Amino acid sequence: MHLQVNNARAYCYTGGKPFDAAKPTIVLVHGVLNDHCVWILQSRYLAHHGWNVLAIDLPGHCRSGGAPLTSVEQAADWVLALLDAAGVHQAALMGHSLGSLIALEAAARAPQRIRQLVLVGTAFPMAVAPALLQASLDDPHKALEMVNVFSRSTLAPPPSSLGPGTWVYGASLALGRHVLASNAEVNLFHTGFVACDSYRNGEAAMAKVACPTLFVLGAADQMTPPKAAQGLIDKAKVAKVVMLPGGHHQMTETPEPLLRALLEFLDRDL
Repeated sequence: MHLQVNNARAYCYTGGKPFDAAKPTIVLVHGVLNDHCVWILQSRYLAHHGWNVLAIDLPGHCRSGGAPLTSVEQAADWVLALLDAAGVHQAALMGHSLGSLIALEAAARAPQRIRQLVLVGTAFPMAVAPALLQASLDDPHKALEMVNVFSRSTLAPPPSSLGPGTWVYGASLALGRHVLASNAEVNLFHTGFVACDSYRNGEAAMAKVACPTLFVLGAADQMTPPKAAQGLIDKAKVAKVVMLPGGHHQMTETPEPLLRALLEFLDRDL
């Protein structure tokens, strides 16, 4: 499904079901060098169980047009504009890594529009090591290999994610290369890392969020260690924390526990 957002086409995966604005809606926001497909299990399950799903490609990524957004604040405004384009007054919002900061900032900017907030693999500040930031500029493919070593705690997922025997590390590398190649004009890797590293409004934003917030953290996460989320947790008005045994990519490393935590959180206010 495509929407026109800020004079550019924005792609939203709807989980295999037609979009119906009358249903409860959830928007899924990916992280650096990812796209909508990282949410494949969660988006399809929700879409087939009464939810309206918008799993987005951020601007300038893969199937979405427009210029890539260079800051968390710009991306948050874009997400809110996407809700307008879809005719959705209120939605749940879920983001991973950089996407978690975007979701957080959007919920702070329009607290009346976000009914539930889910932050996966989040941290504040989300500082990027200088060597990794430079590598993403000078040699993005080398940096991608570095990130995948830090990000992953398993080589193969359980059967519910991607398929039995899938090489998680290799699949993630392939996706990163695909997303990087999808925009020949802008280095999406470096742009995304700079947005993470330069965001300064996390705790102030969290204090403005009015809705309940679910934090889904990976016990073995080396990219955004669980302790790095504590400042946000302390600022949340209503917080629930779920610790999963995997690394940074809970959507594929611990897909079913993530889905269970998500469903329990979403269902309690419906």
